[in-house]
Amino acid sequence: MATWGSLTHYLSLKTKKTNLYFMAITTVLCSLFYLIGIWQHGGGGGPANATTSILPSLPCSDTNPSITNTLPDRDLPTNTATALDFTAHHTAELLVPLSPEARAAHLPPCDPKLSEYTPCQDTQRSLKFDRNMLMYRERHCPEKSELMKCRIPAPHGYTTPFRWPQSRDEVWYANVPHKHLTVEKAGQNWVRFHGDRFRFPGGGTMFPRGADAYIDDIGKLINLGDGSVRTAIDTGCGVASWGAYLLSRDILPMSFAPKDTHEAQVQFALERGVPALIGIMATDRLPYPARAFDIAHCSRCLIPWGQYDGLYLIEVDRILRPGGYWILSGPPVNWENHWKGWNRTRDDLNAEQMGIESVAKSLCWKKKVQRNDLSIWQKATNHMHCRLNRKVFKKPPFCQTNDADKAWYTKMEPCLTPLPEVSDTKDVSGGPLARWPERLTAVPPRILSGSIDGVTAEMFEKDSQLWKKRVAHYKAIDFQLAEKGRYRNLLDMNAGLGGFAAALVDDPVWVMNVVPVEAEANTLGVIFERGLIGTYQNWCEAMSTYPRTYDFIHASGVFTLYKDRCEVEDILLEMDRIIRPQGSVIIRDDVDVLVNVKSIVDGMQWESRMTDHEGGPHVREKLLIATKQYWTAPADENQDVTNTVS
Repeated sequence: MATWGSLTHYLSLKTKKTNLYFMAITTVLCSLFYLIGIWQHGGGGGPANATTSILPSLPCSDTNPSITNTLPDRDLPTNTATALDFTAHHTAELLVPLSPEARAAHLPPCDPKLSEYTPCQDTQRSLKFDRNMLMYRERHCPEKSELMKCRIPAPHGYTTPFRWPQSRDEVWYANVPHKHLTVEKAGQNWVRFHGDRFRFPGGGTMFPRGADAYIDDIGKLINLGDGSVRTAIDTGCGVASWGAYLLSRDILPMSFAPKDTHEAQVQFALERGVPALIGIMATDRLPYPARAFDIAHCSRCLIPWGQYDGLYLIEVDRILRPGGYWILSGPPVNWENHWKGWNRTRDDLNAEQMGIESVAKSLCWKKKVQRNDLSIWQKATNHMHCRLNRKVFKKPPFCQTNDADKAWYTKMEPCLTPLPEVSDTKDVSGGPLARWPERLTAVPPRILSGSIDGVTAEMFEKDSQLWKKRVAHYKAIDFQLAEKGRYRNLLDMNAGLGGFAAALVDDPVWVMNVVPVEAEANTLGVIFERGLIGTYQNWCEAMSTYPRTYDFIHASGVFTLYKDRCEVEDILLEMDRIIRPQGSVIIRDDVDVLVNVKSIVDGMQWESRMTDHEGGPHVREKLLIATKQYWTAPADENQDVTNTVS
C-alpha cells in the first residue's frame, strides 16, 4: 500500500513538471512569432523592403477607397487603406430594380370625358335607383365587372392649386371648369369668375355679409373660442365657405353635399383646401360614429327636418356629442320676416317650424337661443331625464339592439340612440372631453372606459410617440412633406388611433382619417374624441370624393388588410384617381407586399422608390415613396392623352 502511494506521488510530480515545460515552450514560441510579425509589417523599423507584407494593413478610417490594381497570384498590395464596411448591402432600394419594361403603360389613361369620374356617385348609374327619399343620390358603386382599368386624366391646363390660405379665396378655373354656380348663385356671393380663376367672397344664402361675420354672430350666442368646440359638420355645405372660415378659429369642419344638386360644390370646397365629402341625408346613416361632432350646422340646406318622423334630426342627434349644438338658419327660422321672399305661405312655414320644435323636444334637446335668423339647440349631456320623459314623448323610442358607431351602408332608424349610462344627472355620458388643444393628447374617453377592445391608455400614449417618430422620419425622406405649405389636403387610408394626423397638427394641413370597415377595431370614435375628423371606407370601393382631391396619401398596412379581399391594382387605381398630379404617396407594408405594389405602380406614371423602415434594414416592413407625375388630357380628343409634362 505504501509502495502504491509513493508511485502515485512520483507520477503527479512528473506530470506537473511536464506541464510547466510545455507552457514555457508555448510562451516562447508565441512571443517569437509575434515579434516576427511586427518586424514584417515594419513596426520595428526594419529594412526598406520590409513593407512587402503578407497581410494588408487595416487602418481605422472613414473612407473606403476601391482597390483597382490587379496583381499576380500571391502578390497582394501592401499598406492598402481598406476600411471595414458595416453597412447593409441588401437594402429596400435594391429589391425591385427599375427596368425600362416596367414603364410600359399597362394601365392606360381613361377617356378625357371622365376627368371628373366619381364611380360610386355616377349620375347615369344613379338613375336606376329609387327616387323616394333621394335614395338614388346615395352611394351606388359599380360591380366588379364594371370597374375601369384605366387612369383618370386631369383636365387640360390643370395647374397646381394655390397654397393655403390663398386657396380659400381663389382657385384656378382650369381645375374646376364649371361656371354654373357663378350664374345660379350670382346674387348670393358664393363664387365669382375672373379671367383664369374663381374667387370666393365668403358669402352664402343666409350670410350676405360673409361667412366671417356670420360666424361672429354664432360666437355671440355660444362660446367658439374656449376650446370646447373643435369638430363641426356642415350639412348641405355649398362651396363650404362656413367651414373655410371656421378653420381660422381652430375649429375643424367636415362639410358634405350631394353631387349634382349644384354642380361641383364639393369639388370647389376641396379645391379650396377645405375638408369635404360627397354625401346626402337620405336613407343611410352618415359615415361617422356616434358622439362625433361638437356642432352640426344647416344654413338653408333644404333638408326636410320635420318629415319622416324626424328621422334626419334623429341622425344628427346620433353624431352629436353630449352637450353639442345644432345650428339652423334659413327656412323656417324667422319666417315672420322672410315668408314673402321665400315664396311660401305663413301657415306652411309655421307648420314646418312647429314640426322641428316638436322633434327637438322629443330628442330632449334644449332650445338655447333664437336671435334674428339663427336658432340654436343643445343636446342633453346624458339621458337620465330623457328616459323619464318617454312617458310624455312616446316617439322616438330608444334603440334597443343598435351599434351606434356602425355607419357603413347602415340604414337610419327612427329610434333615439341611447347615451352611455351615468350615475348622476351632472355627469357627461361617455366621459368629459378635454378642451382643445389638450384634447389631442389626452387619453380619449372611449379608451379610458375600455370600450375599444385591446386598446389601453398606455398603448395610446405609446402609439402617439411612435407616430411622432415615424412622421419625423417621413419628413427626412420626403422633402415635399417636410416643406410647409407644399401640401394641404392629406388622406390617411388606415388611420388607427389618428397618430399620423396628430403628429402633423402644427403643419398647415388637414387629414381625412379613414378607418376601414374591415379594420380589427373601430377606432373612428377615438379619432373624433381627439379633435380630429375622419370617415369609414371600404377600399375595395371608390371613395365619395372627386378626382384630384388629395395632395398626399398615407397607407399603412392597407394592402395586407385587403389581401384576398380585392385586387391590389384596383386600390392603386383609386389612389391614382384621388391624388393630385405631383402629389405624393407613402405606403408602408410587408416587403413582399410592397414588391408587388411597386411592380404595378411603375406602370402608372408614378416615380417610386423603396426605402427601409425607420428601424433599419432588418425590419420586414418597408416604405414605398411615390410621386404621381404631371399629365393631363390633351387640348382636344384627337391628341395623344398619354403625353406627359415633366
